[in-house]
Amino acid sequence: MDGFIGRERELTALERMLRRVEDGGRTGRPGRAVLMRGRRRVGKSRLVEEFVEHSGAPHLFFTASAQSTADTDVQAFVEAAAASDLPGAGNFVGQSPRDWDAAFRLLVSALPADRPSVVVLDEMPYLIRNDPGFEGTLQKFFDRELSRRPVLILCVGSDLAMMERLNDYDRPFHQRGTEMVVPPLSPADVADMLDLPAPEAFDAYLVSGGLPLVLEEWPRGGGVFDYLEEVVEDPTSALIVSGERSLAAEFPPDAQARLVLGVIGAGERSRALIGRAGGGLPASSLNRALQLLTEKRVVEAVAPLSVRPSKETRYQVADPHLRFWLAFLGPHLSEIERGRGDLTLARMRTSWTSWRGRAIEPVVRESLFRMRDGGVPEGTGAVGGYWTRTNDPEIDVVAADRGPIAQRITAVGSVKWLENRPFDAHDLAGLLRHRSQLPGADETTPLIAVARAGVAVDGVRAAGPDDLLAAWR
Repeated sequence: MDGFIGRERELTALERMLRRVEDGGRTGRPGRAVLMRGRRRVGKSRLVEEFVEHSGAPHLFFTASAQSTADTDVQAFVEAAAASDLPGAGNFVGQSPRDWDAAFRLLVSALPADRPSVVVLDEMPYLIRNDPGFEGTLQKFFDRELSRRPVLILCVGSDLAMMERLNDYDRPFHQRGTEMVVPPLSPADVADMLDLPAPEAFDAYLVSGGLPLVLEEWPRGGGVFDYLEEVVEDPTSALIVSGERSLAAEFPPDAQARLVLGVIGAGERSRALIGRAGGGLPASSLNRALQLLTEKRVVEAVAPLSVRPSKETRYQVADPHLRFWLAFLGPHLSEIERGRGDLTLARMRTSWTSWRGRAIEPVVRESLFRMRDGGVPEGTGAVGGYWTRTNDPEIDVVAADRGPIAQRITAVGSVKWLENRPFDAHDLAGLLRHRSQLPGADETTPLIAVARAGVAVDGVRAAGPDDLLAAWR
């Protein structure tokens, strides 16, 4: 698939930062740093490559490795710098600095003084893990040297929690870098990239998670099973490999968190059921695993949204692609590898409608929150769901002034994502009953109906796939 889809906002932000470097600033410190984070495989490196290519500025692009050490990191940096188009790249040839302090001294000598340049430190969390002093060394050189030169430093990382902590008060690089989050491609980007109508674009988004590498191998105009039929015949497909690599990078193979994540990916959501499905995990082990998963932003802990506090926290896989992979591919890789992907595909076909109905709900909530007209009422500051221990009621959409404990409920909604059945009078009756059971809602609280096949009743705010997709544009 040709072309570079999406990322206009991120490219514009990077171009703005480079202009500030070029303008020099009022303090005589033109140098700038960006702390760029995003989930694995969302295209951070590709975004940076596109930016530096179009900027025309001399640049150094260095990518750290998970298998390296502090010494090999420094040597690999020197080799990348020697091969770069920085004016002083020749200063690195034949050099073997013993640490990052010496390597950064060489970098300072190689940067141009009369025009902007770009230095990319990709997979920066590996550098910090291999050398705990790396942050302090970078901070020292940024304050003393790099901030005084027209250079843009891009620090890129996939460990979301670590990249967030870099700007904490007690860290060396506090307030020295501008934070940038690179999200997956949006449902609208998926629709444009694959030339799909809205309903099929949301299907593709739920499977791919908006990962560019997956979408690049998706047949243009093809439905979800047009693609999955190819995937189950190819163990090296991006859809399969991306999930494996994400997990391998986040957790050691024997980590308790892998077991808990698999249980959540299989559909268990409450703490009690997760522990039971995990073989009766001790409470302490379960708590540690859930804490690790939530800290790494792999799993989200979600509370019911209403005017009353609740202890009924649920856990869900944060990334749509990984959610699909854990449900359908990860547990059955051996089938695909031995040529029996037909069994995996049959399982997908059987469970697809029910899985999709639940998986689309967080996407619908985010879409409603983004909609300018016809979505949630004005004054809404949070959109979530509501449930009790017995799931009576279990409400798909709750809009409120704030969350997770609201002062005012602004709307209550239901999501029906079936192929050929619109939201009808029976669904409306169920929504009215649920509204009466929601703390903070009453008969004046507006109703929202979201349906893949349309809404066949009056008295509700209606939204379909086209409306939801437009919210992402």
